[in-house]
Amino acid sequence: MSNKKIWLSSPHMGGSEQNFVKEAFDTNWVAPLGPNVNGFEADLENYLGNDSFIGALSSGTAAIHLGLILLDVKPGDEVICQSMTFSASANPIMYLGATPIFVDSEIETWNLCPIALEKAIVDRISKGKKPKAIIAVHLYGMPYKVEEINSIAIKYDIPVLEDSAEALGSHFRNQKCGTFGEIGVLSFNGNKIITTSGGGAIVAKNKAVKDKAVFLSTQARDNAPHYQHSEVGYNYRMSNICAGVGRGQMEVLDAHIQLRRGMNSFYSNFFKNVEGVTVLAEPNDNYFSNHWLSAITIDPEKTGGKTREDLRLAFEKQDIESRPLWKPMHLQPIFEQYPYYGEKIAEGLFENGLCLPSGSNLTNEDRDRIKEVMVAFFK
Repeated sequence: MSNKKIWLSSPHMGGSEQNFVKEAFDTNWVAPLGPNVNGFEADLENYLGNDSFIGALSSGTAAIHLGLILLDVKPGDEVICQSMTFSASANPIMYLGATPIFVDSEIETWNLCPIALEKAIVDRISKGKKPKAIIAVHLYGMPYKVEEINSIAIKYDIPVLEDSAEALGSHFRNQKCGTFGEIGVLSFNGNKIITTSGGGAIVAKNKAVKDKAVFLSTQARDNAPHYQHSEVGYNYRMSNICAGVGRGQMEVLDAHIQLRRGMNSFYSNFFKNVEGVTVLAEPNDNYFSNHWLSAITIDPEKTGGKTREDLRLAFEKQDIESRPLWKPMHLQPIFEQYPYYGEKIAEGLFENGLCLPSGSNLTNEDRDRIKEVMVAFFK
């Protein structure tokens, strides 16, 4: 094809990443520790504020796994998990031999529904199985209903593991996402708002929890001159090379957020006069989304039968990537036998929702191509 492919969300380098990586090579710091790891953690701690303590890890999934371990999740325990999310939110529950309990979304933020959450907790307690933790996700960078979810968690004394993998830079009432839960999780996968190629981080509220996470992530090696291990450990620490990429990316994070939000405004302006299409937007001024991905729902009854799949295929024909919303976990073959609480909000979002190209590196030419497809499709 003559046109280059437009990706949903591709990496966007700032320029200084190579300087940090070169320094790592020049000083031979290529192991999963070193100045870039320490510096990246400090950069993130300064950015998030709220007395955060960061442990840089190999992935966001590793951070969720360690977070559940630190919350004392054991085989046979139950963990509540937002159903509408990527499978990495739920898979670590299975790693530990625990049981996932899936909960529906609400329509405003597409995140964990407080009403369904409380019903799930009450029912599990009535069955003699009080959930050990709640995994709440800031979907596509949109903060979940923090006050409602946290008040329920406090009421029933169940800790929240805050999956902020998609929400670095988002905030609620001016407090950064990743700092609301007992433990928070970040991701720096290649498609995220900033990347370390692959990588993630755990966000703790005190140094002791961070230190324990780092200990577990480096094979749980006891403090001894020889290799001694009293606990099961994991090879989850971030490398100094990847952390160097992250340090450079932190310099452009806020700029990337503004560019992503600009893409969201581009779509909001286009669709404001298109009947049957709704763009995911902040419910009110308390919410600030990084709009990692801009997403829409399409109501075929109001668009003359045109569906989200029709639009996806129209984009695909022009070598433009778009993607359906996450398929809810309770509908996945691997998870469909586990309990689910709620209605069909998440199911409806999946059936009618589409993620649109949202990268911070999209050009005016890219936007013109995207708009051309949308104009032709909705004409």
